[in-house]
Amino acid sequence: MKAVILAGGTGTRLKPLTYWTNKHLLPVGTYPMICYGIAKLREAGIRDIVLVTSRSAMGGFVDVLGSGRDWGVSLVYRVQEEAGGIAQALELAHPVLSGKDKFALLLGDNLFEESLRPYFEQYAKQTEGAMVLLKKVDDPRRYGVPQLEEKSGRIVLIEEKPEQPKSDYCVTGLYFYDTDVFDRINGVKPSRRGELEITDVNNAYAQSGLLTYRELKGWWTDAGTFESLEEAGRRLKGAIT
Repeated sequence: MKAVILAGGTGTRLKPLTYWTNKHLLPVGTYPMICYGIAKLREAGIRDIVLVTSRSAMGGFVDVLGSGRDWGVSLVYRVQEEAGGIAQALELAHPVLSGKDKFALLLGDNLFEESLRPYFEQYAKQTEGAMVLLKKVDDPRRYGVPQLEEKSGRIVLIEEKPEQPKSDYCVTGLYFYDTDVFDRINGVKPSRRGELEITDVNNAYAQSGLLTYRELKGWWTDAGTFESLEEAGRRLKGAIT
């Protein structure tokens, strides 16, 4: 299985730090943030990774990661010329993802404590459709919130930042897809902010009864604020070996 890491964006909530560097290159503990995602994917058995970022940030990622050799992976870089949403960024990786192979999509600011290997192994057994990882949180209104069908282990619908959440879970930034995802992206219309939203793609799977889920047990954060960045540094310091 291959993986795609998305590492673009402007990092608005982390300004002024992100005036001079991409958010995913900021230090978390003793390594740049992006290194933790690479290490987690490698630990899960992934060796081929596509990294999508902006033109201005590309040089920084190449400086840190190079070809991926020092990290035990092979990296292919793709440039997202302008912000168009997560689904649009994922589509840029399509030419690099061959055949009918399944793959994983990781948002580069999502940091995990536990091993991701069991989730890759579980998705490998799934014959079709997509899978997302959920985490129980104190305030799900900040996230995409799933409406669950617990008997079948499927998601009925994901609501983005709802006022009245239908569960205490949020959708984390690690997704698993078959290559049908690119047809589903083509069927998605831009949102009000003019972007192709990954939630709309996931809901297309949900409406077909093809979106499953697993629950994360260990610590997780999307390190997009000063508070979460600081916490990640404390928890993950020295985590990469």
